[in-house]
Amino acid sequence: MIDHVLGRPSTRFRKYQVFTVVLLWSLYLARGNKHGPRPVRHISEYFTKRLSAWRTLVVFCLTLYVSRNFARVVGLESPEPLANLYTRTYFRATWVTTALDAGFWTAMHVRPKWLKDLASMVFTVYYLACAEQADEMVRRVRGGLTLQHLRTSWDKPNTPYLKAVTSLMRPKMMKYPPRQLRIPRPAGSSYTEPINAWLYFDSPRKDLKQHDKVVFDVPGGGFVAMDPRCHDDKLMAWAAKLGLPVLALDYQKAPEYPYPYALNECYDAYHTIMSSRGTVIGFTGTTVPKIVISGDSAGGNLAVGLTCMLLSESPYAGYNPEDRTFEQPLPMPEALVLVYPALDMNIRNWMTEEQMALMKQPERRKTNKAVLSRKSEDYRRLTPDTPHGSDDEDEVEPLKTSKASRRNLSSTGKWLQGQNIAESPVAMEKPVPAPANGSASHKKLESATKPQPLQTRLAISSMISYFNDRILSPEMLRSMIILYIGPHNKPDFATDHLLSPILTPEHVLARFPKTYMVTGERDPLVDDTIIFAGRLRQAHLQRFRERQELGLVSSSQRFDDSKHVEVMLIPGISHGFLQFVSIFPEGRKYIDQCSRWMREAFRDAEAREAETPAEERRSSDYFTSSSSRHHHRRTTGGSEADDRPLEIKTLSMTPASGEGRGGQSRRPRSGRGHVRKPSYSGTTSPIATRRSLVRLASTEDLMSRRMHGLTGGLFGDGPVPHTP
Repeated sequence: MIDHVLGRPSTRFRKYQVFTVVLLWSLYLARGNKHGPRPVRHISEYFTKRLSAWRTLVVFCLTLYVSRNFARVVGLESPEPLANLYTRTYFRATWVTTALDAGFWTAMHVRPKWLKDLASMVFTVYYLACAEQADEMVRRVRGGLTLQHLRTSWDKPNTPYLKAVTSLMRPKMMKYPPRQLRIPRPAGSSYTEPINAWLYFDSPRKDLKQHDKVVFDVPGGGFVAMDPRCHDDKLMAWAAKLGLPVLALDYQKAPEYPYPYALNECYDAYHTIMSSRGTVIGFTGTTVPKIVISGDSAGGNLAVGLTCMLLSESPYAGYNPEDRTFEQPLPMPEALVLVYPALDMNIRNWMTEEQMALMKQPERRKTNKAVLSRKSEDYRRLTPDTPHGSDDEDEVEPLKTSKASRRNLSSTGKWLQGQNIAESPVAMEKPVPAPANGSASHKKLESATKPQPLQTRLAISSMISYFNDRILSPEMLRSMIILYIGPHNKPDFATDHLLSPILTPEHVLARFPKTYMVTGERDPLVDDTIIFAGRLRQAHLQRFRERQELGLVSSSQRFDDSKHVEVMLIPGISHGFLQFVSIFPEGRKYIDQCSRWMREAFRDAEAREAETPAEERRSSDYFTSSSSRHHHRRTTGGSEADDRPLEIKTLSMTPASGEGRGGQSRRPRSGRGHVRKPSYSGTTSPIATRRSLVRLASTEDLMSRRMHGLTGGLFGDGPVPHTP
């Protein structure tokens, strides 16, 4: 209370306050009377004769417990906002994850490392018993997150004690442990450092020569943490159930390697696998491998961004003046499997009309019913005593009435003309005169003319609806996005579809492979999944109609969106449920569902290959039709300095000149400019080489002070990077 009276609550002042209180009472116990001051001395002597030391301790603990739960005892406690949000099993899992976060954050600054790991588990056990203290600890930390907090929380599966516990709880699936690989960059890449990856394959390495299929997984982790070993439950299960190799990228993390470094790593790894025909992972190289790309959370963002690059930013699409041939783009993956993907980096409060239209598509209303009903509950929750109409107001058919009913409606309309137009529609409840015959049409008329309340047209986004989520909070998302974009980029959140794949143009979405998506209905990112799936259906439908108009598709054929998109929304759960299947066993069946999707995608690919003539496959093979390799990169706009790391000139509409073979002037192919290899090689963090941000002296610069407060702590105790 004292620090609040002074107006400066701080942890340091509270520490001194505790020391002072303990010192004063210790001196009193040492020098004062053992029965206390004179007014309570007789009471103390009375209870001393009847209570032992043990009884006194128990009475003290009971009194402390009742005082801490006084609001519950007298019924003054506010309702629990998450009581009906999650299923029981998922809520129990979040209770464990909250205790783990609180325990690891409490021991975060303990040294040495072995003592920190041990203390983390001890504190976790304490917070499992004291769940309210764990919630309070997590709430306070999330209010001032730093990069160290994020990595401590998300990298905890790799700590030795927790890793041993999860290994014991995981069913035996693989005989062979995961193997670490280093994938070389393509010959024309702007980067030279190899890409780290882990290969999950439940057979000897020599058996890889019998395969030509691979799952290319991009693990999540908020772009800042979590290597593939944090996803062992998912990756081992896929490798065991499919009997195929699963290659998981260990891409470099932000902020040391900001956007678009990780995306370029994904592209380079995919290109190397395709151009080497899989020999880099152990295939024979006789055929082009078939790939299914998967990604969860931030990995889902990178997986979709990689697909967009293959379709629209492929460096091999265009005219090459050296050999006078048209180079083919890289082969596309067979399918995408996205698990609770983060597809929109622009956090919004309100849903747009276009987004709501995608959610309310008639054929998808049943699938999205729970999500839509959650958005419509806002009005009910604010006005619980007001009568409400149907949620399906757009589906109500016009009422067919008889002549008598129409005459009645006409008289009703005259009566309404005399009413005050400002009067609330709920108050307009005067009965309409009933016809003498009491027909059934009168009952329909009553239901049609019954006054309905005004329905709000404002639908809030899932990110704001579930801001109190126990797994993924807005503070975490804000920090993740700031760190991923980095201090040197100035992205356009309205157009950059490689940063926010939900903005991908429709002509690119129309060429997407089949996409499978699974997420929880209570996930703060659930809107990203539903809107992206709706845009995919819309794009494929438009392309289908264009093909019908050109006569490429029979006019009697009907569009089947299940051939392009499949979405599974799981009720009562939120984000990250595949990450802690040891304490949420239901998550294993969704891992199995993803493996069934992958098996289906490979089976469909084999069926398409069997139907395609061998001559056509040879003529469409990229690797037999092109001879030169010149690797281009895609950058984000807004960079100003030429010597900034990870900044490359814009490719489109930028003429460039260079020396070709024999000293001849060389024109950029298809209007693209040459890309200069950056000086940054990936060995030194660009953040460490920049000057620290100096706060402006002006007290009027409110935005500068606000952003300093929001971003200053994310990079730890070191200097804040300079923003150009």
